[in-house]
Amino acid sequence: MTQQRRDEADSESAYGRRRFLDWFLNSSLAALFVAVAYPVVRFISPPNVPETTANRVEAGRTNDPELLEKGYKIVRFGAEPVLLIRLAQGDLRAFSASCTHLDCIVEYQQAKKRIWCNCHNGEYNLQGQVVGGPPPKPLAKYEVHVLAGAGDAGTIVISKA
Repeated sequence: MTQQRRDEADSESAYGRRRFLDWFLNSSLAALFVAVAYPVVRFISPPNVPETTANRVEAGRTNDPELLEKGYKIVRFGAEPVLLIRLAQGDLRAFSASCTHLDCIVEYQQAKKRIWCNCHNGEYNLQGQVVGGPPPKPLAKYEVHVLAGAGDAGTIVISKA
């Protein structure tokens, strides 16, 4: 009788281990499926990016410290970044801040009088035209208007060209 009880205990123990291994294998396969399927589903379905409903945006005041010190400022135009450049007292220009090569954010280099993309050394002149590097197209231009305000500072408004 003792032998029979040992055999029953061993078979119950083996059954418990087998059930655990089946559960572990099925869970691992499910996790693998989710790990592969989730990125595919996210790639296929585009993200919900709000489109801009306005054709213009206020970019700040003409006496903005960032604009005066660095000579440029990055402004959001809906979901798109826009580069606002101050060349002189009344000379403001705005271009798309996304490089046409790989959508890196460009910056204005005041000392060299150029718009520069640091990802792959793309260069644009102050009219947004490509002068060096890999960018295939010029930067998109925006119109800049200064609305009269209180004192010396006016409000800068950027609109689509």
